Amino acid sequence: MFVICLQGQKICPYSVILILTKLYDFHLGSVTESSLWRSMDYGTTYERLNDKVGVKTVLSYLYVCPTNKRKIMVLTDPEFESSLLISSDEGASYQKYRLNFYVLSLLFHPSQEDWALAYSHDQKLYSSFDFGRKWQLVHERVTPNRFYCSNPQIIYGCLFVFLFLGPTVCQYMTCRAQACSESNRVFPFPGYIETNSLVVQDDYIVIQVTMAGRASYYVSYLREPFVRIKIPKYSLPKDMHILSTDQGQVFAAVQEWNQNDTYNLYISDPRGLYFTLALENIKTTRGLGGNNMIDLYEVAGIKGMLIANRKVENQVKTYITYNKGRDWRLLQAPSTDLEGNPIYCVLPFCSLHLQLQMSENPYLSGSITTKSSVPGVIVATGNIGSELSYNNVGMFISSDAGNTWRQIFDEEHNVWFLDKGGALLAVKQPTVPTRHLWISFDEGQQWTRHSFSAMPLFVDGVLVEPGMDNQILTFFGHFSDRSEWQLIKIDYKSMFTKRCTEGDFQTWHLHNQGEPCVMGQKQLYMKRRPGVYCMLGKESSRILSVEPCICRAHDFECDYGFERRGDGNCMPAFWFNPATVSRSCSQGQNYLNSTGYRKVAANNCTKGVKEMYTARKQQCPNRPPRGLQLATRDNKLTANLGSNVTFVVQLEELDFGDGTAVSYSNLSWTEEGIRHVYRSAGIFRVTALAENTLGYDSTSLYLHVTYHPLYTVHLLNFSTKTKKKQLCKGSISHVFTAEGMNTVTVQVSSANSLLQDTKTIAVQEFFKSLLLSFSPNLDEANPDIPEWRQDVGRVIKKALLQIADIPADQLLVAVFPGIPTAAELFILPNKNQSDARKRNEEDLEQISEILVSALNQNLVEFELKPGSRVIVYITQLTLAPLVDSIPRHSSSAMLMLLSVVFLGLAVFLIYKFKRSLPGSLHAKVLNRLS
Repeated sequence: MFVICLQGQKICPYSVILILTKLYDFHLGSVTESSLWRSMDYGTTYERLNDKVGVKTVLSYLYVCPTNKRKIMVLTDPEFESSLLISSDEGASYQKYRLNFYVLSLLFHPSQEDWALAYSHDQKLYSSFDFGRKWQLVHERVTPNRFYCSNPQIIYGCLFVFLFLGPTVCQYMTCRAQACSESNRVFPFPGYIETNSLVVQDDYIVIQVTMAGRASYYVSYLREPFVRIKIPKYSLPKDMHILSTDQGQVFAAVQEWNQNDTYNLYISDPRGLYFTLALENIKTTRGLGGNNMIDLYEVAGIKGMLIANRKVENQVKTYITYNKGRDWRLLQAPSTDLEGNPIYCVLPFCSLHLQLQMSENPYLSGSITTKSSVPGVIVATGNIGSELSYNNVGMFISSDAGNTWRQIFDEEHNVWFLDKGGALLAVKQPTVPTRHLWISFDEGQQWTRHSFSAMPLFVDGVLVEPGMDNQILTFFGHFSDRSEWQLIKIDYKSMFTKRCTEGDFQTWHLHNQGEPCVMGQKQLYMKRRPGVYCMLGKESSRILSVEPCICRAHDFECDYGFERRGDGNCMPAFWFNPATVSRSCSQGQNYLNSTGYRKVAANNCTKGVKEMYTARKQQCPNRPPRGLQLATRDNKLTANLGSNVTFVVQLEELDFGDGTAVSYSNLSWTEEGIRHVYRSAGIFRVTALAENTLGYDSTSLYLHVTYHPLYTVHLLNFSTKTKKKQLCKGSISHVFTAEGMNTVTVQVSSANSLLQDTKTIAVQEFFKSLLLSFSPNLDEANPDIPEWRQDVGRVIKKALLQIADIPADQLLVAVFPGIPTAAELFILPNKNQSDARKRNEEDLEQISEILVSALNQNLVEFELKPGSRVIVYITQLTLAPLVDSIPRHSSSAMLMLLSVVFLGLAVFLIYKFKRSLPGSLHAKVLNRLS
C-alpha cells in the first residue's frame, strides 16, 4: 500500500516524487510500518526519509498544498500517535507538531496557501492559518465531508460549515474563517436539512429537506437566498446526485419513486432552479465503497458531448449526445474487425456499446479515456451487439468525436495519452502480468510494441504526463503477491525525431454525422498529422476558429413543464399549467411567458428561430388571487403553549384564530415568516386571506396548541362550521341538508405528530356514475398519491369531453387510491336547467349512453407522457341507486369531487354513503390509515 506525490499532478513541484509506503498486517488487521521515500531526479534514485520523520513513526496520509507545492503535510497514524509533520522545502526536512485531536481529513483553502481545515474523529472542525502549526476549534458536531472553503476571491475566505444536530437533521451554517465566533455565524437556510445533503460546487449550493417522507431540494445560485428546485412534479425523487456544475448549469442524476437500479438525467437552467429531463433510465454500478456510480461520461474537450448507458426494455445500450441531452443516438459499430473482415451490424438492432466506469485507482485509466488537449479522440472498452456486455470485449477508438469507431485491441487495456495527447500508451489490465507496452502516434491505427521489464509485471499503475517539458513514464507494480514493489522509469523522448512545426499539423472539423453546427457553432481544430513522430510543444493551440451558426430547432430543448412529443414539438405535461408561471406577478409588472422551449445552455447560435422560441416578456394579467398557501415554518400542525409559532404565507391578512388579526400591504418581508404566540390551549383555525379588486382567495390550517403530547384523534371539519372530534374507534357522521360544494378538513394526530388534509365534496340530490379502468401502462406511472390522482382525473375528464358535447361542469372524475388504477365518473344534472326532475333524469341517461358507447369502442384515450397512450375502459355500472326517486328521502346525495384524502378514505366516503340509500343520508369516515 502506498501513496505517490508526483510533479505536475496538482501536488509535487519540479522533478520531485514522494512515495509513502505502508505495511499492512492481515493477521492484525492494521498498518504496522511505513516508509517515506523521496526522489529528486524524477524516479531514477530514491532516498528513504524515515530518520527525518522518526524511525518508529507510522505515517497515514500525505498532503501537498495546492497553491504552493513546496509545502507538504504528513499525518501520523492515530493508532500510534496524533501528530502532524510539516515541510516547506519539497519534503526534504520536516518539523513535527503534536495535536490534541485525531485528524481524519484535511481541506486546503483554494487561494490562501497557509489556511486549512481539519476534521477530527469526534466530529469537530478545526482551522489553521499558519499551515498546521496551530489549530483552533471552529465548531463541534460537524457532518463529515460536508465542510467547504468558499469564495476564494474574498480576502477573509468564507468557510461553509455543515452542523450535525442529531441522527437525521442538520443545519447549514457559514462564518468567516478568522472570526467564527457564535455571534458571527450565519444560517443561510432557516430550517433543518438532510444529513449529508450539502453540496457546494462552483456557483451553486444544493441542500435537501425531507418532510412527511418526501424529499425537496433547494438551490442557492451565486450565494443568493435559497429557492426550491423545480423538478417535474411526479419524479418524486428517492435520491439525487449533483454530477456537474461546470458548464453554466446543473447536471443531476435523480432516482425516481419507481426506479431501483437506474437514474434519470436532469439538466437545469443557468440558475439551477428549473430542471428538465434529458435521458431516462441510465444504468448504475456499485463502486468499491458502496456508492452508486452513474454510467454517464462527459467527453473532455468538446462542450455539450455526453455518452450514457441507458436501460431499454431490460437491455442496456450506449447513447451519445452532442447538445447536452437534447438529442441522443446509438453508436455506429465499426465496419471491420481487427483483421479487416467486414462486421454486419445494422442500427438500431445492433450497435457499439461502451463501458463507462471511471477507475477508482487514480493511476489506471478506467474503461473510457478522453483528454481536453486532444478533442475528438475517445478510447473505450466495449462490445458490438444488441446490448452492453462484459464478455468478449475489446478496445475501440474514435478520432472524430464518436461519429466513426475502430477496434484497436481484442482484450481489455488501460490506455493513457502521452506528450500532451499526441501519442497513446496501452498496457494490459493489471489482472494479467505483462512485459510489454504499446505506443501509437497515429490515433491507434498502428501500434509498436516495447518491452519495459525483464519479468512479467502486474502493473498497478502508471505515472504519466508530469506537466513539464519532459517525456517520462514510471510503472509501478509487483511480480507476485509476495514480492516487493517494483518501480520502472521510462524516458521515451528518444522516440521523437524532432519538435513539431506548423507543417506537422492538420485541421479537423467537429461534426455530428455530417452536421457541422454543434452547440450552435462551427468549430475547426488543429491536431498532429497521423504518423508524424514529432514532439508537441509546451503550449499547443488546439482550436483554430469558431463560427456561430443560425439557430434551428435542435438548438432548443423543452422548457420546464413541457415534454417533447412524437412530432418533435414541446407540449405541456399533463400535470403542468403554463399559466401558473405568472401567478407571482404583481399588477403593473412584467414576466417572461415561456413558449415551451429554452435555448440549450452554452449554445452559441444566433438569429434564425431564436426569437420564435425565446420566452416573451408580457405584462402581468389582472386577475383575482388564487393558489394561496399557508404553513408553519417547520411544517408541523402542533405547538406548545407559549411558544413562538412562525407562519409562512403570501397574504394580505392573517387571522390567528384567537381574536388577533394582522394585515399587510407590503409583503416583501413575509418570506421570513409571521410570528405569533398563543396564550391558551386549543385547536385554532388559522386563515390567510389575499384579495384585490377582482376577488379574493383564502386558505386555512388547524393548529393544535397543547400543554402535553396529543392523543390519537380524528377531526372532521365541514364548511358548515361543524367540528367533530373522536378517538380512534367508531366513525364520524355528518348529514348534508342542501346541494352545493362543501370543504372537509381531516386531521389525524398521534403523540406530537399531526397530519391534515382538505378536500371538496359536491352534494347533489341525484346523479349517475360509471366505473372506469385503464390500460396497464397507467399503473406504471401511478405513484398512488392524492395530487397525482387529481391531475389524472382532470386529464380523463378532458379526454371524455373531446368525444362528447357535454358541459364540463356536468362531469366529475374521482380516481381511487391503490393499484390497479380505477376511477369513477360522475354525471351531474345541468345546474342551469330548470326543467322537471324527470327531464333531468332522462338527460343523464342519454349522456351515460353516449359515454358508454365511446368507452366500449376504445375511443377515449389520453397521453400521459410522450409515447405512452392510455386507453380508458368502462368496468361496470355502480351498484348503488344512482338516481334517487324515493319520496321519503329528504336529504341530498353526496359524492367526492377530489378523490383521496391522505387517509385513503375517498372510496369509503362515496360508497358508504351510497350503500345507505334510501334513508337518512350521512357520511361515515372509517378509522383506517392507508
